[in-house]
Amino acid sequence: MKNLLEIKDLHAKIGDKEILKGINLTIKQGEVHAIMGRNGSGKSTLSAVLAGNENYIVTQGSIQFTDQKGTTYNLLEMSPEERSWAGVFLGFQYPVEIPGVTNVNFMKTAVNEHRKQRGLEALSAAEYLKMMREKMAIVQMDPSFSSRGVNVGFSGGEKKRNEIFQMAMLNPSLAILDETDSGLDVDALRIVANGVNRLKTKDNAFVVITHYQRLLDYIVPDIVHILYKGKIVKTAGKELALEIEQKGYDEFE
Repeated sequence: MKNLLEIKDLHAKIGDKEILKGINLTIKQGEVHAIMGRNGSGKSTLSAVLAGNENYIVTQGSIQFTDQKGTTYNLLEMSPEERSWAGVFLGFQYPVEIPGVTNVNFMKTAVNEHRKQRGLEALSAAEYLKMMREKMAIVQMDPSFSSRGVNVGFSGGEKKRNEIFQMAMLNPSLAILDETDSGLDVDALRIVANGVNRLKTKDNAFVVITHYQRLLDYIVPDIVHILYKGKIVKTAGKELALEIEQKGYDEFE
């Protein structure tokens, strides 16, 4: 399987504070990677840098991303929009509300812009509505949510379902899920995780960022990394998450 993402010696800071201190990571098609660590270890910074958040400055290193057509990009030279068009998706830890913009219009604009960038025609209204209903069913979203403002008045679980719905609509090659389990009860966690599992293919890949092993009961990773003080200090199979659950992070720091 080809490499989708190659990160080499990545250093990044916010203001004068260096947070990432030499990340090396390779992700192949069909893989699920879990990144675990304490608060402040750099997990969310890594996701923000991959998505192109301008508050974080990369001071060293490289990030290469290869799309479904085999075109390789220097991700650090691309805007957040260009990264999204190429096939990178970030699910936020705290999804934002967008008052005055309905889910249906927000996603129709996003989907058709992605299609435009790929040289495809915009979906007709009927085609789009059919697609939207199919993808909403994956995360058990009520169709009435399509006419509501983006995340406005949504519960924590509804916001996370909406994130996975958006991911399903955009069909990215690489999805980065930043603490998707944050604030979810067991039922909501199961629904969100099942949605992710239904979207996994041999061609795409997922990076799941989490504190806890419980999410990984539902989204089973191929590879688990422990991040500590801006560096990956241990990499192993899914059994590493269970070891963290039993022993805590002290063992690896």
